[in-house]
Amino acid sequence: MNRIHYLFNHKKERVLSIYFTAGFPNLEDTVSIMEAIQAGGADIIEIGVPYSDPVADGPTIQDSNKIALDNGMTMKLLFEQLIGFRAKIHLPVVLMGYLNPIIQFGMEEFCQKCKEVGVDGLIVPDLPMQQYLDEYKALFDQFGIVNTFLISPQTSEKRIREIDENTDGFIYMVSSHSITGAKAEISEEQITYFKRVEEMNLKNPRLIGFGISDSETFSTASKYSNGAIIGSAFIKVIKDSKNLSEDIQKYLKGVKAQ
Repeated sequence: MNRIHYLFNHKKERVLSIYFTAGFPNLEDTVSIMEAIQAGGADIIEIGVPYSDPVADGPTIQDSNKIALDNGMTMKLLFEQLIGFRAKIHLPVVLMGYLNPIIQFGMEEFCQKCKEVGVDGLIVPDLPMQQYLDEYKALFDQFGIVNTFLISPQTSEKRIREIDENTDGFIYMVSSHSITGAKAEISEEQITYFKRVEEMNLKNPRLIGFGISDSETFSTASKYSNGAIIGSAFIKVIKDSKNLSEDIQKYLKGVKAQ
């Protein structure tokens, strides 16, 4: 069973997914950050594949992408770094990347590498659903990779139900019509959207992302979904860290505190 399916079969609430950019803050930090995320009690590790034009992301993650690329991170190097990580990491691991670099790498080779190293799923924000169904779904299925689609407050009910029908892992609920970035709090308008989706009784679990940064926003998001995804706030923690393992574990334990 895919680790993502296994997780959601056994845990229905307060699922915490943590995003970081591969090659940031330093080129060789990838696996040590993964180990610290696991030790800190997160449930899913989401690794960002750095790209020069990350259109869904705000300044914090854009900056981490630039630093990672300047450090020399490439997709080929990321897969090399991930060889053997399953000896240490039991959590589901998802790669988040944009379509252009994956196509340049070769979609079949990319999926094959994911399977070889032990990656469980993908988030490709700019992959149209129809293109996925027509061109790539068979490949994803062949290599046992779960694909995740995003929805936002502007996504129609019809579209959300189409996405739910064609998703086999979890749905990434973008919390607001904006780019990524930590916010101080969750608004009433956002909660109305969370409730609207909750009442649709979708078959897939839902994780809320964009603007989740601390114990309060994580707990609020988790009231209306299966959990949440933290990216920008985590990037800020590791950017300024003098002791990655210690700071990551302290931050994650703070987020999970009720």
